[in-house]
Amino acid sequence: MSAVLDPPLGAIAAASLRGVSKTYRHFHLRDIDLEFATGTVNGLIGPNGAGKSTIMRIMMGLVRPDRGTVAMLGRPASSSESSAKREIGYFSEDMRLYKAETIAFHMQFVRSLFPDWDERYAEELLDRFGLIAKQKIKGLSQGQRVKALLLLVLARRPKLLILDEPTNGLDPVAKQEVLSELMQTVKDEARTIVYSSHHTQDIEQICDTITFVDRGRVIASDDRDGFLNGWRRFRLQAPGSWVPPQIAGLRAEASFGNLRVMTIDRYRPDVEEQLEASGATLEGSEAMTLEEIFLATVTRGREECRR
Repeated sequence: MSAVLDPPLGAIAAASLRGVSKTYRHFHLRDIDLEFATGTVNGLIGPNGAGKSTIMRIMMGLVRPDRGTVAMLGRPASSSESSAKREIGYFSEDMRLYKAETIAFHMQFVRSLFPDWDERYAEELLDRFGLIAKQKIKGLSQGQRVKALLLLVLARRPKLLILDEPTNGLDPVAKQEVLSELMQTVKDEARTIVYSSHHTQDIEQICDTITFVDRGRVIASDDRDGFLNGWRRFRLQAPGSWVPPQIAGLRAEASFGNLRVMTIDRYRPDVEEQLEASGATLEGSEAMTLEEIFLATVTRGREECRR
């Protein structure tokens, strides 16, 4: 699958990375090429330490890449233009609030810095998230702190939202509240979200395009339906001498005696016919979940790196 998704015809990229690399002592981000079209929700999935946060920090200009270029809303990520930065909202789980102050204090502080602050929307978010403006930060649970941070970002009405693991630490109810609010946010087609997580269910629920990241590399990128419709698993009965047909994207996943389990990442309606024509008996064919697709892609990618 292609590692770069071109935006739809007529769309303007809200953000792009070209040939971006960054080397640390024990980690290497390698040749990242990504493009995010305006008005889309884009997910980065990867295990902890895969490079998702590094990509986002580079996008925000917080980390300088060793090579490559990054553009955000048509400007270099390193741009010091205050007008550009006001149009971008960033959330990271390591962001902190003043513990001795209230949510209302933080709302007033952010309001003074960002002229596009939407007070009515902020009040709506307080209600939806079950927060009280007079609450002090030190009295909030972890989930409530995450919601407060998201409120401060969302109420600015930024054109581009960069959200790094925004649902970490949230219980299932709170997580659904946040995801629902994010889906509501992009009903305005001028807004774009780039969202990282290691929870495939979150990404599948809200994202239009999905990128898999592992060990500092983009290993696959496609729209959600492209992944879900392109991957399939087959259960076959075949003798030990059976040789799988040469079908693009077909891989052996497991074998138990004469039972073979195969997966394909470029499914076509004639694949079953080709498998049976090769001498195997097809016992079943099934769609795969995004989590299964992610795990299979990571396994394939790591195998290729070892060759």
